[in-house]
Amino acid sequence: MKNVLFVSAALIAALSAPSAFASQELAQKKNCMACHAVDKKLVGPAYKDVAAKYAKDKDAVKKLSEKIIKGGSGVWGPVPMPANAQVSPAEAEQLAKWVMSTK
Repeated sequence: MKNVLFVSAALIAALSAPSAFASQELAQKKNCMACHAVDKKLVGPAYKDVAAKYAKDKDAVKKLSEKIIKGGSGVWGPVPMPANAQVSPAEAEQLAKWVMSTK
């Protein structure tokens, strides 16, 4: 009986929490992966480099969420990041949390 409860609890936790894979899937769906990769620089920085740069910033998820939606320039060089109006605030937050987990 304990095994059934443990397995049930683990399954519920896994299904209720967004996984890293789901966030990478969202990044692909929203075309983020056209310019970014997890572990290497493409047009934009690698997500692991973004996570390292913002690791000590308590407002990192908020800042990155805003940058995902509004775009930005000058932080990673001369190539600007375009605005992503097709990304909702909730999706931007999910993406930012995922990026911060790629350390």
